[in-house]
Amino acid sequence: MEKKRIYLSSPHMGGTEFSYMKEAYDTNWIAPLGPNVNGLEDDLSTYSGMTHCAALSSGTAAIHLALIILGVKRDDEVLCSSFTFCGSINPIAYVGAQPILVDSEIGTYNMCPDLLEVAIKDRINKGKKKPKACVLVHLYGMPAKMDELVEICGRYEIPIIEDSAESLGSKYKGRKLGSFGEISIFSFNGNKIITTSGGGALLSNNEEYVKKARFLATQARDDAPHYQHSEVGYNYRMSNICAGIGRGQMEVIDQRVSQRRGINQWYRDLLSPFDFIKFQTEPRPDYFSNYWLTAVEVEENDKGLTRESIRLELLKENIESRPLWKPMHMQPVFLGAPAYTNGVSESLFKKGLCLPSGSNLSEEEKSRIKDSLLHIIES
Repeated sequence: MEKKRIYLSSPHMGGTEFSYMKEAYDTNWIAPLGPNVNGLEDDLSTYSGMTHCAALSSGTAAIHLALIILGVKRDDEVLCSSFTFCGSINPIAYVGAQPILVDSEIGTYNMCPDLLEVAIKDRINKGKKKPKACVLVHLYGMPAKMDELVEICGRYEIPIIEDSAESLGSKYKGRKLGSFGEISIFSFNGNKIITTSGGGALLSNNEEYVKKARFLATQARDDAPHYQHSEVGYNYRMSNICAGIGRGQMEVIDQRVSQRRGINQWYRDLLSPFDFIKFQTEPRPDYFSNYWLTAVEVEENDKGLTRESIRLELLKENIESRPLWKPMHMQPVFLGAPAYTNGVSESLFKKGLCLPSGSNLSEEEKSRIKDSLLHIIES
């Protein structure tokens, strides 16, 4: 009999989600918008420290709208982390702009401040227009070097779109991630630290930005008794049912962060005897990662183990793990994009593996993972 699948990061319900969904059902608030949407927006604003929020259909949709709101148009240039999921960068292509890919630094895996400044100076010196925005990503929940990155972007007057899709609950110097950008975004996809099944949010301290996001996300319908449209709009609003799931999930967000950090520590304790396995690690005490996924690097070793050999052996036991992101500058669709690289993200992709990190991992599942990893390493 095949062993039950252990997933990389599966949804974890808190218990009250259904009551919010039932209320929406009982009051017939099924379609997009409604009390749960309003409530979730308030919850996210309060939690993140941003004053305004629009609940949307995905984090990708939020980045798309952020670019439009900041005035990014065809042939403009937008800086973006190369080491990220395609949802960070695809919206740049949606608006016809040119992504400018910036490599990572060792340690946090996030955008390298030195390369960011090199990229900005080079674009300006080549007679190009100054980049119109910077999509800054916090990978696997780990805060980027925000002091340096914010200072550089501020000096060149380049607004930051803070991609906090993976980092809800993480903090930098005591301040929640998702509160640093001119516009910030979250994702609530099924594998995130909390979920709305599918969904996202756009946040800003600029009320007009969020008003514009809501307008564009509801098909840009003008204020008229009939359907009238003066701009192209999108069907990007979150449903009241999905927002109900999110409201229940927000009640347990701090618990989920604690559980993910506990899973990360469990792996550290388990794998500490093996010095060829390195962890993505908070570089200083004022970094606080939610450790959405526990990410490790498999260095050269006398056992001949690699990221891929470990992944395949775990798969034989029906345990899901996943390589770290393949950098965008290596992706066929973005091979022609200008890229400022240092080899860090390519090395991380070659050596890096995400281990099962769900906050709902049972003791039985952890035992299976432990036995499998030790068998792989010690055999």
